[in-house]
Amino acid sequence: MDHIDATRALKVSELHNELERLRRRLFDLRSQAVTEKLEDPTQIGKTRKQIARVLTVLHERGEKNIEQTQRHLTAQAVRSK
Repeated sequence: MDHIDATRALKVSELHNELERLRRRLFDLRSQAVTEKLEDPTQIGKTRKQIARVLTVLHERGEKNIEQTQRHLTAQAVRSK
């Protein structure tokens, strides 16, 4: 099963959680690149493609206000800490 099939198998809530996780990973990778501690620079491009896959599936399913949902999930995570 390739990446897009695995992504398509996820529920909408799982897709939003995956999107949030991938965006955090991308931020971490970019931070490592700035401090020159990134061992594999191709990970940035791969992570960006994974984010695009998740967004594609969400759009195909007719999801609206994806960014607003992401902000809401982030706010919930902060409050629960």
